[in-house]
Amino acid sequence: MLAEELVLKQRTKILHALCSSGSAEHLERVLDILLAQGALIWEDYQNIQVPGRTLYTNARQLLDLVYTKGVDTCGLFLHALKLVLPEAQAVGLSFSESCSNLEENDECQSTSNQTLLAQRPSLVHKLQGCVDGVLEALLDSGHFSSADCDEVRLPIYTPTQQARRLLDHVRSRGDLAASVLLQYIHQKQEPGLPLNQRELTPPKEFLTYQKKLSSSVSAQSCFLSTYGGTSHMSLDDIYTDGELELAEVNAHGPLGLEDIVGLAGIVNEEADTVLVSGEAGSGKSTLLQRLHLLWARALALQDFLLLFPFSCRRLNSEHNELSVQELLFQHCCWPDRNQEEIFQFILDRPHQILFTFDGLDELKQSFTDDHRVCCPTQRAPVHVLLFNLIQGSLMKGVQKVVTSRSEAVSPLLKKHLRKEVVLKGFSPAGIDCFVRKHHRDPTVAAKVLESMQANTALLGLCHSPVLCWIVSQCHKELLGCGEGSPKTITDVYLMILQHFLQHQSLLKSTMGLGWLQEHLKTVLLLGQLAFEGIRSTCYIFSGTDLEACSVTEKDICMVFLIKSKDMSSTHSKCYEFSHVTLQCFFAALFIVLSSNTNRSVIPKLFELENMREAGLTRVCFGACLPSSDQQQQASEKESKAAETPNLQITAMFVSGLLSQRHQNLWLHCCPSAAVEKKARQVAKCLSKGMQKHFRSIPQPVQGEKKSMHAMPDFVWLIKCLYEMQESQIAKDAMSKLEVDHLKLTYCNIGPVECTALAYVLQHLRNPVGLQLDNNSVGDVGVEQLLPCMHICNSLYLRNNNITDEGIHKLIAKVIQCDSFQKIALFNNKLTDACMQDFSYLLKTKQVFISLRLGNNNITAEGAKQLAEGLKANQTLAYLGLWGNRIGDAGTEALASSLEKSNSLVWLSLVGNGVGSAGACALANLIRKNTSLQELWLTENCITRMGVEGLIQALKHNTYVTSVWLRNNDLSLEDAEEMKQLESRLIF
Repeated sequence: MLAEELVLKQRTKILHALCSSGSAEHLERVLDILLAQGALIWEDYQNIQVPGRTLYTNARQLLDLVYTKGVDTCGLFLHALKLVLPEAQAVGLSFSESCSNLEENDECQSTSNQTLLAQRPSLVHKLQGCVDGVLEALLDSGHFSSADCDEVRLPIYTPTQQARRLLDHVRSRGDLAASVLLQYIHQKQEPGLPLNQRELTPPKEFLTYQKKLSSSVSAQSCFLSTYGGTSHMSLDDIYTDGELELAEVNAHGPLGLEDIVGLAGIVNEEADTVLVSGEAGSGKSTLLQRLHLLWARALALQDFLLLFPFSCRRLNSEHNELSVQELLFQHCCWPDRNQEEIFQFILDRPHQILFTFDGLDELKQSFTDDHRVCCPTQRAPVHVLLFNLIQGSLMKGVQKVVTSRSEAVSPLLKKHLRKEVVLKGFSPAGIDCFVRKHHRDPTVAAKVLESMQANTALLGLCHSPVLCWIVSQCHKELLGCGEGSPKTITDVYLMILQHFLQHQSLLKSTMGLGWLQEHLKTVLLLGQLAFEGIRSTCYIFSGTDLEACSVTEKDICMVFLIKSKDMSSTHSKCYEFSHVTLQCFFAALFIVLSSNTNRSVIPKLFELENMREAGLTRVCFGACLPSSDQQQQASEKESKAAETPNLQITAMFVSGLLSQRHQNLWLHCCPSAAVEKKARQVAKCLSKGMQKHFRSIPQPVQGEKKSMHAMPDFVWLIKCLYEMQESQIAKDAMSKLEVDHLKLTYCNIGPVECTALAYVLQHLRNPVGLQLDNNSVGDVGVEQLLPCMHICNSLYLRNNNITDEGIHKLIAKVIQCDSFQKIALFNNKLTDACMQDFSYLLKTKQVFISLRLGNNNITAEGAKQLAEGLKANQTLAYLGLWGNRIGDAGTEALASSLEKSNSLVWLSLVGNGVGSAGACALANLIRKNTSLQELWLTENCITRMGVEGLIQALKHNTYVTSVWLRNNDLSLEDAEEMKQLESRLIF
């Protein structure tokens, strides 16, 4: 196929590949190559790169220009595209076989300005890191003014954009200015080195420090640092990739580790901070540890000369004011000599330095931008330094990667982010991989996996890496529990508690429920320590702190506490719970079992109030709390938001522990009356919390349905209800919810939350529309939702990583549900394989009215299968298939099947590679159909001939109100002429 035809037929895909990341980098690199090859002249470049115009508009301008220049230019363009696009974004694109070698013209050009064009791609690369030097040379020579320099240095530009703006400005100043730039680069060149290497070569003392730092980072990262009793486990042996996605609509697809600091998904070019967010136990710390290890071994992130890792949990223990230099060298790695020179090198090369901060949600203070620090040598409290690093006031240009739980990230923090990447835990394949790595014996691994697969609630829990580890660790208990297999998160943590207590027990023959009674004292002491820590936002405990709670060496040997790897600590020994969720679990055990907590603890816990005033006489933890009263008051004021996620997890465990299912466990541990009283308190708190949400539902506008947009706290209450496993409490709560539509978008709904939602929502009295767009439902989550499908009249699951397997189970269920009428599955992973299921749905349910399957992987074959169902259906009103690949053949099949429909009012085939043949088939549909009102054909390949067919058909149809045809293969003149002929065409 000729290059011209490839450009034309792939126009929509090319636009998406160039622009979907939101960054102009790919487009600008293509332009660099085309300028260098002479395919574009300077005036072409200026017409494309119009300031203030949108990225998509600039890309379309380039495509139009390339196409008009003919086959050779199209061939050069396609090959440039192949060179520039990452492999993931080039999937599905075909490239011309011609122009297979694009070589930069290194021959001497007649003028320096011509050299700037001919060598533009390499010059952009060489100028990174030395833009300031070139600007000084141009300023000294009188070719640039200070205003010109400021314009190039604008903070909104990335380093590559600064280089391009510099080249553009220099070219406009003539040949002498171009000569100054080229001479500056030439002077930087040394024999045997690439042009841009000399100024980047670090001094010897820096390389010595780099080696020491990488050795330190490697030593800290080579063994798994999370979970109890795993200090002997090599990270290489156990590490399993989690699912990483962009927080924005995930057009990019799955991400790799290095994509975290890559170009994909950048939303704020000016910012330097990347946030990796995820639920507690989703593997954020382990992911960061893996990145550290790969850098230390020179296997990844090699653009960064130095990597400085920090733990926010351990930074809590730093009470002294520090400068950035002291923070780096005292908390990471101290240089043996030349400290000032090494720090100056860091300041001079910020774009080659990476900071990582693990667990921002565990920092005692909530993020604020009130206190500004701009000087790297100025001392300030550690949290103030951290906040200024994140927002870029300090060390501008240094990349920072921060991890945190999603719910702890404020809108104020998000405005300072370069991008947000969400870690969604294990995929089904990840669970399989992790279990097989954890159990070297294939037979044991197979049995554990079989047990998980047999219990979908347990399988849903195992998408969380920490829960997957617990289940794998307790495989003997799991395989021996039969029908009593864990259902809730509380069940899983009770299993790990029993596992370790019984392994430490002197009475190995202890059977039944006696295992807890035997170790009750240890559980209460560790529970008090955990409870006090949660109240104080404290996660690292000194020996003095342990003594204050009477925790002994014997209690420490239970492996729930592990030694803290705190290089900077002044304490001889510090301890922390093996995972923050385990600390929450022990705090909940203390609340349930202790007689020393007062009546206000549970109400305050569920109201997420300041737990510092609840419960016990104050225990001051020296490793965690400031020394002065003034510092303490400031800390208490700022830490409220930071501690909320852990209070919620603790409350969830309290709900689960007070379930009737576990009452027998407490019989010999505490008075039954006290436990029952606490259970009633929890039930009352949950009911009160739900009522508060229901009262906040606004009255609907007249003529609209009553809708509730659930807040994250609502999901938390739902999970607490599920942990209790008291169906009557759930039924009473849902009996008071009267809405037509329940919206839970962007609420971090995964398989665990789906299980809880189904358990509670099945008790609704009237059918609702359930909207779960932009979450992490997946196939396992879909299966967990099935018990509440009978109460759903519509289901919205946009962008949820759902595949054909999940759809097969969903359709098998909903065809049995009388009320079910609508489904939306935009931006998932559906293929032709599930179209047979949708076809069966359409044939079976003659009340079904809306099917939206946009932005999936459906081809002409899938459209043909769907058409079979459409022929038999007379109720479907809305059919959306935008962003697939159905082409002309698929369009013809769909159009033919809908000709006799008397219900269809809206049809979208946007971005489907529909050409004039498909348009002619749709013209026949318009002639024969009397119900269709809107037809969307934007971003296709329809030519003048196809539009003329639509115009002729519209002459025989008065029902159609609009046909959308923007961004098809029509000239502006053709579009204007067609619009005059038919006003219902929209271009």
